[in-house]
Amino acid sequence: MNREAAEKRGRGAETLACWWLRLHGWQILARRARLPGGEVDIIARRGRTLAFVEVKARATREAAAMSLDAWRLRRVVAAAERLAPRYLRPGDDLRIDAIFIVPASFPHHVPNIWQG
Repeated sequence: MNREAAEKRGRGAETLACWWLRLHGWQILARRARLPGGEVDIIARRGRTLAFVEVKARATREAAAMSLDAWRLRRVVAAAERLAPRYLRPGDDLRIDAIFIVPASFPHHVPNIWQG
């Protein structure tokens, strides 16, 4: 798959993940928040929980889970640490989540995937 097609597929997966989160009571605060050294696909809030969400679209759930390795998670965590002051309110819980998008299946939301 070329870079342009991969970018389009990624944006589509992020849009689907945003809709899934909204349907489950989350407010989308930002998409594709980029910083030098890291990026967060979605920043979302539900109540007192602030989630930095990494979205992975693959052919199978297993392939999506395998694509989210420790190196990629560390980049998300680094970006989340730098972005948190913009979005965090006193008393909030902060976490790193993942959403796996696979064909012919509902999105799979994995809360608190990073245990640090």
